[in-house]
Amino acid sequence: MKKNGRPKVNYGGTLKGYLQWAWYMMILLAVMNVLVYMTDTTAGMIVSVFIVICGLGAWAIHRYYKPRILKEMTSFAAQYAQVQKSILQEFVIPYAILDVDGNMLWMNEAFGKVVGKDASYRRNIVALIPHINRNVLPKKDEEKEVEIQIGEADFAARMQWISMETMMEDIQIVDIPRGKNAMIAVYLFDKTEIHRYIRENQEQRLVAGLIYIDNYDEALESIDEGRRSLMAALIERKINKYMTNMDGIVKKLEKDKYFVIFQQKRLHELEQNRFSLLEEVKTVNIGNEMKVTLSIGIGLNGNSYLQNYEFARVAIELALGRGGDQAVIKENDQISYYGGKSQQVEKSTRVKARVKAQALREFIGSKENVVVMGHKNTDIDSFGASVGIYRAAKLMDKKAHIVLGDITASIRPWVNMFINNKDYDEDMFVNHEEAMELVSENSVVVVVDTNRPKMTECEQLLRQTKTIVVLDHHRQSSDVIQNAVLSYIEPYASSACEMVAEVLQYFADGIKLKATEADCIYAGMIIDTNNFVTKTGVRTFEAAAFLRRCGADVTRVRKMFRNDMQSYKARAEAVRMAEVFENAYAISICPSENLESPTIVGAQAANELLNIIGIKASFVITEYNNRIYISARAIDEVNVQIIMERLGGGGHMNIAGAQLDGVTSEEAKEEIKRVISEMIKEGAI
Repeated sequence: MKKNGRPKVNYGGTLKGYLQWAWYMMILLAVMNVLVYMTDTTAGMIVSVFIVICGLGAWAIHRYYKPRILKEMTSFAAQYAQVQKSILQEFVIPYAILDVDGNMLWMNEAFGKVVGKDASYRRNIVALIPHINRNVLPKKDEEKEVEIQIGEADFAARMQWISMETMMEDIQIVDIPRGKNAMIAVYLFDKTEIHRYIRENQEQRLVAGLIYIDNYDEALESIDEGRRSLMAALIERKINKYMTNMDGIVKKLEKDKYFVIFQQKRLHELEQNRFSLLEEVKTVNIGNEMKVTLSIGIGLNGNSYLQNYEFARVAIELALGRGGDQAVIKENDQISYYGGKSQQVEKSTRVKARVKAQALREFIGSKENVVVMGHKNTDIDSFGASVGIYRAAKLMDKKAHIVLGDITASIRPWVNMFINNKDYDEDMFVNHEEAMELVSENSVVVVVDTNRPKMTECEQLLRQTKTIVVLDHHRQSSDVIQNAVLSYIEPYASSACEMVAEVLQYFADGIKLKATEADCIYAGMIIDTNNFVTKTGVRTFEAAAFLRRCGADVTRVRKMFRNDMQSYKARAEAVRMAEVFENAYAISICPSENLESPTIVGAQAANELLNIIGIKASFVITEYNNRIYISARAIDEVNVQIIMERLGGGGHMNIAGAQLDGVTSEEAKEEIKRVISEMIKEGAI
């Protein structure tokens, strides 16, 4: 609405009430005048005259002072705004105002100096600070804070949503139509100095480490007695020199064990050279036939130095459990691996197997029943090892059960050998539900051929009892069964069946297996060694000899492993379609149509590809039940375990695997190539 060509100004709030108080009084006087008229007409007329005079006077005063009050208020507001603007402009904290889309509306001098722009800059803030984009801008009534870096300076950017409607509610001098406009206030708090102090404090913290010589005795035995002291001195000199260059302190604990301390800022240098000490110590050669290898465990960022040492102890155990010749860094729950390129040296002594066998006997003897399980998608190694533990429990007259989920085609013929066999209980095999009913605090749960809880046949059983035994030949990862009362993990072993065969020999005097049981355990060894070609040592053949004495028949086992024509063709097709990547890595996709156990065929194809000259490692991809399975194999030049760990899997140096969800076979193939390229660039393989 306009008057005389100018917009009409409407007052509001307290000011409006103050300017209108005279009119309210006039209304009150009018009411009083009516009452006076009712009493006396003459008096009412006199009062009416005075009311008219007062009304005219009030109207004249209102007309006279209204524009002058507005002028004074406007002048005050302008001066007040100028003071505010000056304060904000010279405010030492960088401050800016954006619209809801992030476009710059205004910035003070401090903000301009930080971003290197003047007050006329009106582009989107993402052009100045890429970390502040539409995804991090606050929504209505929100406050957000993000860490950003501008140049070499660190800032905390605090952003606050400012509603114009809220602002107008507090300004009631003039009525302004309400809208939906809003602004975003951005404050930058310089964190550079405090971050520098934090980094310096972090870098100066002490890191605890343990260094173990993996094959100290074996290496010394390979040289003359007179030169053994020289070799030990050379190894110690290598370790001392390496850590001295890192400003570290080395303390020898035993003949083959060292404790080290150094500043955390040096750890990055060790990671950059991928713990070159692992390779340097292998150069020690004074006629020894066997290269010396080390295992290193590092612990850091614990709540105390004692906790750092505990982290280092856990890390060194993990390094040894993964086969040695590697460094493991444990930082709270985060674990990193370096090295692991050498084959684990087989221990010639069986003392450990004997000790573990006696411990297993004690645990089984103290409980009511024994439940054995392997990993999901049970293979013959897992099944054979389970049968061996079943026999151990029956020797002590204990109720024993083997947990099986889906019985695959690869183990169905072996399972059928025990079903409806009068020599075995009807409940020898149980499913998941039956197993959960059987397991209690008075049960022993024995896990074979895996040490990862998520890979077990029925993970729930691990939470139903405290007596858990683990026997496995795979290298450990960060995800291991934590609460096992007995853990026997030997990466040097060819298979879980080999380990169980050794344990059985010390379990009871004159133990004798049934021929069917011996066949199963022997079959597991054949599969995991690829007919005694891969990962076989003296103890492997000794275990095989024990099984042969128990009645294992090579011909009978071989017949059980024969494939049908469809599986054989699929394996041949996988070999035919293999692609050689980087001139050393064979990658193929195995067809899975009309195959009952495509993952087994994929593993066989991976073994076949290693027979090609120049192939260091093979990877065969198989799609089964809407999931991608990767079988990885190597001979001795590449550690496929660390490759599969990058894909969420695991295994050991020569045999490993991984499972992927939500990807196609071709996408899995490209992911394998990406990981291999990345690890070659890092020097990890």
